[in-house]
Amino acid sequence: MRWAKGKTICKELARTTSVTFTKGNLVQLTSGLVATATAQSVIHVGIILQSVASSDSDFATAGSKVLVEIPLDPSCELESTVTGTLLTTDIGVRFDLSDASTVNQDGTTYKVVTCKKFISTSKGRFTLNSNLDTRDSAS
Repeated sequence: MRWAKGKTICKELARTTSVTFTKGNLVQLTSGLVATATAQSVIHVGIILQSVASSDSDFATAGSKVLVEIPLDPSCELESTVTGTLLTTDIGVRFDLSDASTVNQDGTTYKVVTCKKFISTSKGRFTLNSNLDTRDSAS
């Protein structure tokens, strides 16, 4: 995932220790620490801009920080690959995540993103309904 449209801000946030992260994944806060988003997570903070590997010198260090790009308004759009088949008729429809890097076109339980632009059957642009500060009030 990556932000494709709108104003964002980059912030260093404390991360969960001894957990790997993949650059470009959607992240959430768990007990005040950055954690990888899941298919069931419903509040997200932004997109992580760096990877964390188990071989990193600070992998198990409490208080280590990672850079996260956070949307500043509800109109920010992220570009994501999609499981299932995205259609032009999906614009305006709310979907779930398959994982931290993929939108689930067949999932509508949590409705954490709204399709804003069809790019292809496997990629689209979405707004994030699940950001505590910028989520769509109708979500």
